[in-house]
Amino acid sequence: MAVTDAAIGKIKQMILSGELAPGSRLPKEADLAERLGLSRNSLREAVRALALINVLDVRQGDGTYVTSLEPGLLLDALSFVVDFHQDDTVLHFLQVRRILEPAATALAAARMGEADVAELRGILAELPEEPTVEQLVANDVRFHQRIAEGSGNPVLCSLIEGLSGPTTRARVWRGLTQGGALAKTREQHAAICDAIASRRPEVARAWATVHIAGVEEWLRETLA
Repeated sequence: MAVTDAAIGKIKQMILSGELAPGSRLPKEADLAERLGLSRNSLREAVRALALINVLDVRQGDGTYVTSLEPGLLLDALSFVVDFHQDDTVLHFLQVRRILEPAATALAAARMGEADVAELRGILAELPEEPTVEQLVANDVRFHQRIAEGSGNPVLCSLIEGLSGPTTRARVWRGLTQGGALAKTREQHAAICDAIASRRPEVARAWATVHIAGVEEWLRETLA
């Protein structure tokens, strides 16, 4: 493993130095192994590891390329890991969401334009008067994703989307078991949207905190 780690480090350094730019093709395996002072087996293991986290793209019969290195692509691995966690571990993800999402909401209040706010209101308007739990949660996810996009920070947006797996399941569970979940969601979403529309970042941050903390507190009590 130590040899493979060293190989990964050498390829990483080539990318960080700009020698291998996003979208560029790696030299042939034999040439690269000789250049880096690695065995071909060590190089293959390093390439496999970097491909798993979307740093490299191995194209059969064509070669190996550096990916776009966009945050959303690199953080896909986070979604994969997050999906394995359930029950009380979900509380930890909700706590992280409670830290990140209010910050994204405050940024959105400062950066979203009128057309963006209109789109956000349109998402809320699409929710039926008496939605199913699935419709409620799907609408909730779209609403929060749009706000994360509106933050203008692609890394923050990708982190929030990566946390959506287990927290979405918690929201479904809450919708099925907690009375008044629909009314609370509608009220809090409207308040968040109004704060964004009126360009009040701290008010938007506060409402987002209340909204997410409500799900966290419900899950904590349920698991207890």
